[in-house]
Amino acid sequence: MSSTLFSKMDSKPFVPDGTEPLHDSQEKLSSLPVPKATIDAIAYIDKIDEDEIDNVLFTDSLVTTSDTGKELGEFTVSIERARYNSKDCFLIHANSHGAIDNVPMGTSITAYVSKTLETLEQQHHEYVKLEEQHLDKKTFIVMNEDKYIVNRIITQGEQVFRHVETYSSETMHGFISEGSNLLVQRLMVKKGIPEHCKFISFDSEAKLCHASYRSLEDHSQMIGDTEVTVTGIERTIKSLSDLPTTWQTYFLRDGRMSSRVQIGSPVTMRLLRVPPPLEKEEVREKPAVAKKPLHWEDDMQLYSKFLDRKEELKGDHATYMRHHPELKALLADFLQFLLLRKPENIVAFASDYFSAFSPSTKEGNPYATSGEARYIPRPESPFKRTSSSGFPS
Repeated sequence: MSSTLFSKMDSKPFVPDGTEPLHDSQEKLSSLPVPKATIDAIAYIDKIDEDEIDNVLFTDSLVTTSDTGKELGEFTVSIERARYNSKDCFLIHANSHGAIDNVPMGTSITAYVSKTLETLEQQHHEYVKLEEQHLDKKTFIVMNEDKYIVNRIITQGEQVFRHVETYSSETMHGFISEGSNLLVQRLMVKKGIPEHCKFISFDSEAKLCHASYRSLEDHSQMIGDTEVTVTGIERTIKSLSDLPTTWQTYFLRDGRMSSRVQIGSPVTMRLLRVPPPLEKEEVREKPAVAKKPLHWEDDMQLYSKFLDRKEELKGDHATYMRHHPELKALLADFLQFLLLRKPENIVAFASDYFSAFSPSTKEGNPYATSGEARYIPRPESPFKRTSSSGFPS
């Protein structure tokens, strides 16, 4: 991911209008050509087919430990089938939360990736809950026809800064987002790692830069009481304005993650026990129920069928939630942030929370409700637009 999942976020100053101060080094950076992926990198992505992706749809669950072995939190990655704007795609959800030196912090990523590994949409949220002030960083990426829109929101205490950048689809050929990277690495375990290929990605400041992968030597790793051979992949983000950032991740033969570490970070993510073999999910057909007059109040047989149908609907709803895991991921992230802030007016806080992802939202503090005194009526939200009739739209 663009920054280590367990490292304190930077506090680089921004000016109030959401535009970063332009220093001499940044002026030189803006004059450099936009990084492009190599032909071999684009060809590698194009050769990946849907059947190969079907073999890496599962969930990874690791624990985060310090260099002394103390557990600090947990890290999960799930990849599942989903739909985005009525199109079949893959939902990637990564979630890491814990505490370092008693400071709560975490990262969550929710990404929709097409069958051709294009990132259709991604939400990247990082937070650090310091004693004096909260640091919160959100990066929202969305593909809109022939362009990508990148909306970045940084909250420092009561201050909120925004920055919006637009890239053409042609510029983004060979782009590997933080979400699609988790899918691509699973595929590389099975397909092999391309040599001398340069993809493009975003650095920690949401600036385009080159990203490269290389294989690491296989080695033995103890997982619980079992010794297994793992395959390693090293990913490096070569920022144009900062030092390179490198992650080393090891996988089991089936593509499941066994360990992950960012070079220079004091924490490591490890698998505690060897997971059972993967099994493909069987798709069950919906049972057909013959239509009859539902005089179930008087007919015990129809009443029995009514109860059976009720259970079938429960199963159908459970299947829907399995096929749309973004619902659970979205609610989990919101609920956790809600419990951290504990606002009095939950409805107004929810409105402000989700409005932060909209490029059309007015400037202002998206978490204003969480800073108000308890038991005081919530004033009108600054994010509600007013129509010409004078009523909230």
